[in-house]
Amino acid sequence: MELMKKNLTYLAGLTTVLLFCSCASHYRLAGVERSRILIDNRYDTQLPMEPTAFLVPYKAQVDSIMAPVVGHAARFLAAEAPESPLSNLLSDILMWAGKAYDEQPDFSVYNIGGMRAAFAKGPVTVGDVLDVAPFENKICFLTLKGEMVTELFQQIAASGGEGVSGTVRLRITKENRLVEATVNGEPIDPQRTYRVVTLDYVAQGNDGMAAFKNGTDIHSPKDEHNNVRFIIMDYFREKMAQGQEVDAQKDGRITVE
Repeated sequence: MELMKKNLTYLAGLTTVLLFCSCASHYRLAGVERSRILIDNRYDTQLPMEPTAFLVPYKAQVDSIMAPVVGHAARFLAAEAPESPLSNLLSDILMWAGKAYDEQPDFSVYNIGGMRAAFAKGPVTVGDVLDVAPFENKICFLTLKGEMVTELFQQIAASGGEGVSGTVRLRITKENRLVEATVNGEPIDPQRTYRVVTLDYVAQGNDGMAAFKNGTDIHSPKDEHNNVRFIIMDYFREKMAQGQEVDAQKDGRITVE
C-alpha cells in the first residue's frame, strides 16, 4: 500500500511537470497507450491481515443489528410495474399502519423506485428490510380532492404503474394512458376529498407524481421510528407473532389493456 501511494504521488508529480513543460515548450503529445488491470476474485484468495482484523469487531456489531429475524416471507416477493407482489405488499402495509396514527386512509401509494431489493422466501431479517427500503423515507398522510386524485392516477399510469393499495383499481393502456380508476369500488368523485397515505418523498411530488403537491391537512411525523423500514418490520413482527408468513400476490389492482 505504501509503495502504491509513492507510485501515485510520483505519477501525479510527473503529470504536473509535463503539463507545465508543455505550456512552455514545443513538445506535443504524440500518442496515448493504455491497458486494463483485471480485478477479479484472485484478490480475494488472501485478504490483507491488518485491515481484516480492524474490521472484525465492527462486523460483529453490524451483524448483531442486521441479523435478527423479523418474520417470514411465504414466497419470493419482488417489485415490477405495473403491479407486483412486493409493490402490493408495501402499499398494503402503509394502509395497515394507519391505525397507529389514528388515520383511516382511502388508499395508499408506494413508489416502485423506492423498492431497492426483493424478499427471498423464508426468514426475513432486519438487514433484508433495510435492503428493500434503504432510504430515510417516512410515512405521510394527506388529503387530495377528487380531481387531483384523478390527476395522480393519470401520472401513475404515465409511469407504467406504481404501488397502490388493494382499495384501488386502475385500467391503463399499453401507451400508459389511464382508462378507468376506482377507489373502494367507486369512480372518483371530483368534488369529494380522499385521505391518502404515502412516503414523505412521494408526497413532495417526486417520481412524476406532481399531483401530491396539492395535498392538504398533511400529517408527516419526522421522528426516526416513522421511517417506512421500521413500519415494515413492525408488520412482519406482528405476522410472526400470529404464527403467519407474510404473503402477497398480483390481484388486478393495475391492469394493462
